[in-house]
Amino acid sequence: MEIKPIFLIIEDNLIDQLVIKQLLTKVLDIDQIIIANNGREGIQWLVTKNNDRPLIILLDIQMPIMNGFEFLEEFHKLKKGIKKGIQIYILSSTLDPDEIAAITANKYVSAFLNKPFPIDEFKTILLNY
Repeated sequence: MEIKPIFLIIEDNLIDQLVIKQLLTKVLDIDQIIIANNGREGIQWLVTKNNDRPLIILLDIQMPIMNGFEFLEEFHKLKKGIKKGIQIYILSSTLDPDEIAAITANKYVSAFLNKPFPIDEFKTILLNY
């Protein structure tokens, strides 16, 4: 039996949160989805989580309090045991070539996806991972 991953959506836009959650549930049959409204909430959840299931993070870049780049800096500082088995996918509407270059160069980022959430493309990525 395949173990389904937990998804952590780090996104400040409530509509995007709802749409992403619905797509993950309906298209990928994901049963555990956690929502964090900014990077700080995401880091706090990671530090306190007690789960050995694989974790996939969908991370927005432009957010208040702690943006996606700041999240990645804090993620880097976490203990290896916390980071183990985590895949991070950036989900952003940015067109800034410098931001895109920084995203794709980050060793923790598995892929960059443009908003709106391309669920079919994402499903293909997961199947080939």
